Amino acid sequence: MKRVRKNFKNFALLATLICVATCFEVRAADQPQAWIATWGAAQQIPEPQNTLPTKDLRDATVRQIFHLSVAGRKLRIKVSNAFGTAALHLTSVHIARPRATDSPAIDPASDRALSFAGAPDVTVPPGAEFLSDPIDYPVDALSDLAVTFHLDDAPEVETGHPGSRATSYVVHGNAVGAANFTAPEKVEHWYQIAEVDVHGAPVAGSIVALGDSITDGHASTTNGNDRWTDVLAKRLQQSPATRTLGVVNKGIGGNHLLTDGLGPNALARFDRDVLAPSGVHWLIVLEGVNDLGGLTQNGEVSAAQHADLVHRIIASYQQIIERAHAHGIPVIGGTIMPFAGSDYYHPGPLTETDRQAINTWIRTPGHFDAVVDFDAVMRDPHQPDRLLPAYDCGDHLHPSPAGYRAMGEAIPLSLFKR
Repeated sequence: MKRVRKNFKNFALLATLICVATCFEVRAADQPQAWIATWGAAQQIPEPQNTLPTKDLRDATVRQIFHLSVAGRKLRIKVSNAFGTAALHLTSVHIARPRATDSPAIDPASDRALSFAGAPDVTVPPGAEFLSDPIDYPVDALSDLAVTFHLDDAPEVETGHPGSRATSYVVHGNAVGAANFTAPEKVEHWYQIAEVDVHGAPVAGSIVALGDSITDGHASTTNGNDRWTDVLAKRLQQSPATRTLGVVNKGIGGNHLLTDGLGPNALARFDRDVLAPSGVHWLIVLEGVNDLGGLTQNGEVSAAQHADLVHRIIASYQQIIERAHAHGIPVIGGTIMPFAGSDYYHPGPLTETDRQAINTWIRTPGHFDAVVDFDAVMRDPHQPDRLLPAYDCGDHLHPSPAGYRAMGEAIPLSLFKR
């Protein structure tokens, strides 16, 4: 009898362990996948020269091509009317695989219509953004996606991203499913689309890069996807440990930390551009050169004004760090690169002193969670207040494609391993 009881206890224990193991496997298999941003762009009101005329957007179809960073089995997009003053109505939105990065031609077999709350059209309130319904649509990492929408009427105020470094195509009539466009208008700007999300593994996440034209990719190759953020995304895909991570470029050309320039200042756009993208796990900040250069753009100012600017830039960084940390997001600081010789800003010795003071603060432990020393990578060792000629696009402010490659390769992937 004792042996029977012992055997029964052993059997019960074994059954319990099997049940626990089975339940654990089921729970692991049933873990919901995470939505992560595989592409994104910071939104603003396009400048007058970058705005499409109303006549071009009346009964018009717009096709745009986005370079994705991370793969996924399901997909959704975010339509933006963030700066609109009236409701935005898109009558139809399609996705497809483009034939090339510099052509409106798509693979018609890949064309799919998106829905919004089950409807084929969407009306986005002023100041709002709207996610499409998820769709089963596998996409590869580092692939391209064409998003095409039709409007009956032009937005009263357009929302977009002027610094696309990519060609968009506009034709009249509803041609959302057309395999190609005949004689389209071509513009190097994006409009009304803020983000592409994919379903990733539970350990997946996105890296947001917050910055100005150097992050936006001024002087990179049109349709070439060779910004420093693109280089980082490509490197992440080469390592199994980081292959589930996306990169979202939230750079705006001419952007400032402290004042509105081209687009809202960094603190004003923080919630929409850093916290709102899906699955954000890290933030890289590279911003401040426009604040530094702008102080003396029209002539030298007092030492007190220089000191005040340095104080306010550092305070802005502190605000960004605090707000990101409140949401569990570590912040990686990028040092400000040299820009002596810039014909746009004409920086003098006091501005260089300001840059050095700010970079010293960025490098000091206890401020940012980690630092990428872009200054050390990009400066000319013989003239440390200037960009290395091989990395200079020629304006002594923005990197060349070779410079962007050096920046992207300087970021340790170990920063993103968990």
